[in-house]
Amino acid sequence: MNIIWLGHGSFRIELADQVLLVDPWINGNPMLPEDQVANAIADATQILVTHGHFDHTTDVVQLSRDKDLPVSAIFELSAHLTSLGAVEGNGFNMGGTIQLGDVSVTMVPASHSSSMAVDGRGVYMGQEAGFILKGEGKTIYLSGDTGIMADMDWIGDYHKPTIGILSAGGHYTMDMAGAAYAAKRYFNFDTLIPCHYRTFPLLEQDAAALKSGLPGVNVIEPQVMQPIVL
Repeated sequence: MNIIWLGHGSFRIELADQVLLVDPWINGNPMLPEDQVANAIADATQILVTHGHFDHTTDVVQLSRDKDLPVSAIFELSAHLTSLGAVEGNGFNMGGTIQLGDVSVTMVPASHSSSMAVDGRGVYMGQEAGFILKGEGKTIYLSGDTGIMADMDWIGDYHKPTIGILSAGGHYTMDMAGAAYAAKRYFNFDTLIPCHYRTFPLLEQDAAALKSGLPGVNVIEPQVMQPIVL
């Protein structure tokens, strides 16, 4: 399995027979070099979207059309993206599981907000979400944009992910110290990858507090377009 950060909250996850683009922000993403865009989206098979904010959906419809990629998200967001021309994937909801080839994707709660601009105003796009990804005998918790929440208790206990990808930049999501607290209290990760940070000065710029708060956990600060092989 390869986990490849595209910057901010965007990932390319090569797992089993799938190449998943999660919240792919391509145009305007200040962390993704233009000359790396083709490599970032090459041979992708599916798009997963956690919520409607621009830094997670701006490029979804065009990518889906250009590459014939099905888009899966919570029901309301999925329906809206499909109405804009995205290839229909799965509109599902909390606790639901879809099968994408040899990878299963379960939708779990997040605590954030979700909207898209429609005719110049923000429109609610269904609840924000995270995902549990299972394949190759591995279980990954991808938090999406979230704060610390009590739901992490049952997510950790029921799904038992050993790999975590947590939003940790602060201001819009939990910060590094908060992510460390959540990981320590609710999960038993072997490997933890922070995201949604370093993009703007407003966000945290390093994972020092996450690392110091989780002795014994392999905290990996991702580098854009450098595969993390697990």
